[in-house]
Amino acid sequence: MVGAMENDRLVWIDCEMTGLDLAVDELVEIAIVVTDFDLRPLHPGFQVVIKPDASALANMSEFVTKMHEKSGLIDEIPHGVSLADAEFQSLEYIQRFVPLEGKAPLAGNTIGTDRMFLAKYMPRVDHWLHYRNVDVSSIKELSRRWYPRAYIHAPAKDGGHRALADILESIRELAYYRQAVFVPEPGPTSDGARAAAASAVSQFAPEM
Repeated sequence: MVGAMENDRLVWIDCEMTGLDLAVDELVEIAIVVTDFDLRPLHPGFQVVIKPDASALANMSEFVTKMHEKSGLIDEIPHGVSLADAEFQSLEYIQRFVPLEGKAPLAGNTIGTDRMFLAKYMPRVDHWLHYRNVDVSSIKELSRRWYPRAYIHAPAKDGGHRALADILESIRELAYYRQAVFVPEPGPTSDGARAAAASAVSQFAPEM
């Protein structure tokens, strides 16, 4: 039996690719961290380097090549595992903490790109996750517009374009915005929530 706590888990994924063109580019690294609802990692995380097709490597732009050279990833790619093996390991890792399919959302930064590559290259992983995403970049963009001081003082990021480091920075970033932007615990009262809902409905009533 899976309890409520298991249903509150988030699966954080970050991918490194040869580029952003789904038609020709491929995955070269994936990292995964599973957290509870309080953003506490349940394990230090999983990371694997993938050896892509030679044509995908040949297609890498100068910008991407330099990025992977700087991070050290370019030297590890020739020794990476196959895509099939990486998918198997990734799903096996996720299932250790998320035993039921379709329960845990995918979380990360600008996660739409990662999800598109997962859907194409790791469909079993994609299908295991809930269809909803928790995208930290959405909160960041809203904060930039509504709470600029919170946006300006957000922790600096320097993951160096390695997947696991990028994930940990994303988790830290969401933890920051939770404290800086969201209503302090225990959250709004029921009356306050109802009043906010009524206000929002009233505000948008002419357009809906």
